[in-house]
Amino acid sequence: MSQVVRFPVPPFNFESASEKVRLAEEAWNSRDPKRVSEAYSEDTEWRNRTEFIHGRDAVQAFLQRKWQKERNYKLKKELWGFRENRMAVRFEYEYCDPTGQWYRAYGNELWEFDSQGFMTKRYASINDLRIEESQRKL
Repeated sequence: MSQVVRFPVPPFNFESASEKVRLAEEAWNSRDPKRVSEAYSEDTEWRNRTEFIHGRDAVQAFLQRKWQKERNYKLKKELWGFRENRMAVRFEYEYCDPTGQWYRAYGNELWEFDSQGFMTKRYASINDLRIEESQRKL
């Protein structure tokens, strides 16, 4: 039986790192917790703002909660840098809360991948800015 691989795999070059970021952006914009979680290792480790998350099942539960609160979510990611099996990514996304208030969130993520291309670590720092619906960019 062959081992599952999530292409592209490290070590990354500019093209493969850029593709990994694009694939992540597409998955997150689907707002499908299962689809997103499949990019992470079974024992993935996250820090998202002040929340610490361990394991693919916990990632799915986290994303389900997230998208119940962050409605009409739209994300844009940009590769900031890479080396071997690690990447730095900047992002912004917009969403409205259940009361209809819009926000733009800005942040940075640090990613680490295993040799099969699954993300083993994701550390995200995020800040939210209240915006009017007319100020949306995404």
